[in-house]
Amino acid sequence: MSEPDLTASGGPAPQLRRVPSDATTSPHWQGLLNAGNEATFVSAWLALQCSRIAGVSAGLLLMRGVDSTAPSLSVTWPPRDVDASDLMRLAETAYKERRLVVAPGRVGPDSRPAQPVALIVAQPLGTTNEPIAAVAIALTTTAAKPLVTPAIVAEQLRWGAGWLEALPWARHTKDLSSDVTRAASCLDLLVTVNAQPRLSGMAIAVVNELATRLRCERVSLGVVGRNGTICLRAVSFSSSFKRESRLVNSIESAMEEAIEQRECIAYPPLPSMRRVAAIAHRALAEEAKASGSSTMSAVLIGPHGKPIGALTLERHRAEPFSDDELKLVEGIAALLGPQIGLQLRANRLLGGRVVDSIGDGCAALFGARRPALKLCVAGAIALALILAFAKGEHRVTAKSVLEAEVQRAAVAPFDGFVRAAPARAGDTVRQGDLLTLLDDRDLVLDRLKRRAELDKLLQRDREALAKHNRNGLAVLEPQIRQAEAQLALAEENLARTRILAPFDGIVVSGDLSQMLGSPVEKGKTLFEVAPLNSYRLIVQVDERDVRFVAVGQSGTVALAGRPGEPVPMTLSKITPVTLAEEGRNAFRIEARLSEPGIALRPGMEGVAKINSGRRSIAWIWLHPVIDWLRIAAWKYLP
Repeated sequence: MSEPDLTASGGPAPQLRRVPSDATTSPHWQGLLNAGNEATFVSAWLALQCSRIAGVSAGLLLMRGVDSTAPSLSVTWPPRDVDASDLMRLAETAYKERRLVVAPGRVGPDSRPAQPVALIVAQPLGTTNEPIAAVAIALTTTAAKPLVTPAIVAEQLRWGAGWLEALPWARHTKDLSSDVTRAASCLDLLVTVNAQPRLSGMAIAVVNELATRLRCERVSLGVVGRNGTICLRAVSFSSSFKRESRLVNSIESAMEEAIEQRECIAYPPLPSMRRVAAIAHRALAEEAKASGSSTMSAVLIGPHGKPIGALTLERHRAEPFSDDELKLVEGIAALLGPQIGLQLRANRLLGGRVVDSIGDGCAALFGARRPALKLCVAGAIALALILAFAKGEHRVTAKSVLEAEVQRAAVAPFDGFVRAAPARAGDTVRQGDLLTLLDDRDLVLDRLKRRAELDKLLQRDREALAKHNRNGLAVLEPQIRQAEAQLALAEENLARTRILAPFDGIVVSGDLSQMLGSPVEKGKTLFEVAPLNSYRLIVQVDERDVRFVAVGQSGTVALAGRPGEPVPMTLSKITPVTLAEEGRNAFRIEARLSEPGIALRPGMEGVAKINSGRRSIAWIWLHPVIDWLRIAAWKYLP
């Protein structure tokens, strides 16, 4: 078929039909403006185009589908008694080659050779790279010439192509509007559901809201139990229901049918549904015993992608569910699934939570992800093995106090007054050094009195001896001995006013420098002196650790005055004497320092650690807790 030259200037002038003023009220315009679907829209458009071009005997429009690149929708004008084979062929050629095609062809009730030959103009519509449709117009020829040139026809078709180019956008806008409406409905339902703090209230709110919005006679919600079977939890506008009934079994069977196929199932089937089995749904619809009953079930998917329940909707009237309602229910189920899954997890007992936690931990530990967790667990296991099998020195820690081996007390020999006190606590003294001096004035006078009495008796003794008075000598002799004893006692008391250091050492306690002239009582301890080279360490071991110590064990002590120089020690005596300090009982254990001669002072405190043998590191760290648990169990258990 040849194509005429459209640029030629010959031929009749282009002519178009006169359009009356009320053309917009024609049925074609009404069908174009108020088309209910695409087929009606494109039919009205083709009829309107053909009615505006003079000499058109037939027309055909090929429209591309939504998800295909080839034309999938074709309409003809007039809709009947048209043999559109040539129109179809040229329209497909124009669509594929993206160009205007003009060729003769035959149209009519059939394609017999006796039919007159028409001039067919095929024009692709849309952009050159991606046309959206192709239209073929058959022009009636007069004296082998059409009333309107192909160029005018092509121009008219291009002017009208705007309606077809806007059709995909209108379709997309309609889909978006439907999606927005469905999303708003889903969010409204989700707000209503989230207002319920418990699963039972949430389930009842869901089924009641769905039954109201979708005009259903009954909406049911079921949850998958531990054994994998569905259990009905709520029915719309019903506070309670009999679980062991035929209706409940039918509803649960329909839910299980949807869960097994993981599809939203509707009965009667909808065009947008895939091929699924709807045996249980048909049985549920027949259970209603009403003509035209329809059912639909949607699967609830939990947070981990597993089905956790299902929604079943029922209508007992001749109003089947539509595709939009199917999409709405699917969207609601997609939003409700995670919410109900969280409620189910929150309402489980402690055993179920522990099992799930262990399962999640094992999945994270042995799965392909989370290498940092695996490294941490491996490190923890290695550390536990090291602590369990590695040995370490078990040392008993206790408070310790340094005491002198010998400690001498200087006491007041008699009642008197302090005259001088050159020494005080902390001073180092040598043997014979003066510690304190008591007032001796009364003692001096008493000594003079005793000496005068002795001199008087001696004078009388000499006179009796000169007179050879034997009786007088016998009487004076015991008096003289008594006077000599009293004089010796007075001198001794006078000597005891000087309190001296008994040996070389340090004054441990006592300070009379602020008490000069003060009275002291007989027997009062004025000073305590300890030697400088003989000490013993008193270790206060807690009663819980005394079973680990024995005489002869070694250890070290760090004194507060010398924290950086631990001193070795050896236990020498375990006394059965306890001391109560800070609410705990401690045994008094004596130890000898192994390094004499170091600069120490009595009364120094520190912390001693006694070596009691090698044990596992885990036992060393955990045995205090284990012992406490044993005592608590013994105390509280029957």
